[in-house]
Amino acid sequence: MGLFRRVARARLAGRVIRRLRHAGVPDARYHPAGFEIRCTLPGDGEPTILPLTPLLGRSRSELGEYLAGVLRTGNLPQDWAQAAPLLRPVLRGGAPGAPLRRAAMPFLSEFVVVDHPDTITYVTPAQLAVWNVTADRVFETARGNLPGAVLHGAPADRPVVVRFVDDGNAYWTSHLLLPGWLDRLSGQVGGRPVAFAPERGTLLVTADGSSLLPALFAQVEEIYAKSSRSLTPMAYVSDPDGCTVPYPAPPGHPLHHLVSRAGRILAVEEYNRQAAELPGAAELRLAGSDEEGWRTQALWTSDAPVLLPAADEVVTPERVLPWDELDLTPVDDLSPERWRARGWPD
Repeated sequence: MGLFRRVARARLAGRVIRRLRHAGVPDARYHPAGFEIRCTLPGDGEPTILPLTPLLGRSRSELGEYLAGVLRTGNLPQDWAQAAPLLRPVLRGGAPGAPLRRAAMPFLSEFVVVDHPDTITYVTPAQLAVWNVTADRVFETARGNLPGAVLHGAPADRPVVVRFVDDGNAYWTSHLLLPGWLDRLSGQVGGRPVAFAPERGTLLVTADGSSLLPALFAQVEEIYAKSSRSLTPMAYVSDPDGCTVPYPAPPGHPLHHLVSRAGRILAVEEYNRQAAELPGAAELRLAGSDEEGWRTQALWTSDAPVLLPAADEVVTPERVLPWDELDLTPVDDLSPERWRARGWPD
């Protein structure tokens, strides 16, 4: 993203934050990675996400009207009957605060949001007591609110890539959470569906074995790298139970290096996002090449206790150590997982 575009986006975020704080929302903060404002609206105990993309190009008066609507409708319904139709599942790496979550795929979790016209509010565990429902019911209700749409038409007779673009209401990438949904697209793509969700509003599906699949990895990586709402560069398929899982490509598979690189890029991004907010957390980097293979390296920069991410190797100022040579202790309640190391090994 160019400098002028970043500056323009930051200025828009600044105007929104000033208006929100003037309206009694003191914790409004800009998160440039997602091009969004995170805040807690008056009367809410849960974090709200305000996407800024819909505000691009709006006049000051339009901006004021938009934010007035946000402040009127942002509160979570206190009654389950009112809340249930508004719930949607979302697939994310990280989310603000401590929302309700459950593991979905490597480095990705399933969250539940209340879908307001202009914002989404993450549901937290505390809200379950207010609604007098279980977490399972909240998740299943949210999934049930997805349209579950499939494409109609003649099966593909040539390699195709089907592109689902979210208009803000479809939650296409969330459909990967529905058991069996991906397999239902096999007729339209002409084979076993392989899905990519490089950013929150884009879902790409092609057939396994398609001549388009190798090049699609590079296209998806570029979208993922450039998007302010990046999600995952990895490829996904359905397992025998219909659950979405990472595309399997063991050593010797023609796509092994592409799949390996995508998985490690996601690990680097999610671990470094976590490290930015977690004291004592080491960063992760990508190393290697298609020829020699891809690997991740945890950066242990000082001889002090550190929280290490899972990695192929650990780099200290003196040497590079294989992960399995370290004596580490797992840390509870962190996602993604980390391990505690006391000091550099002898």
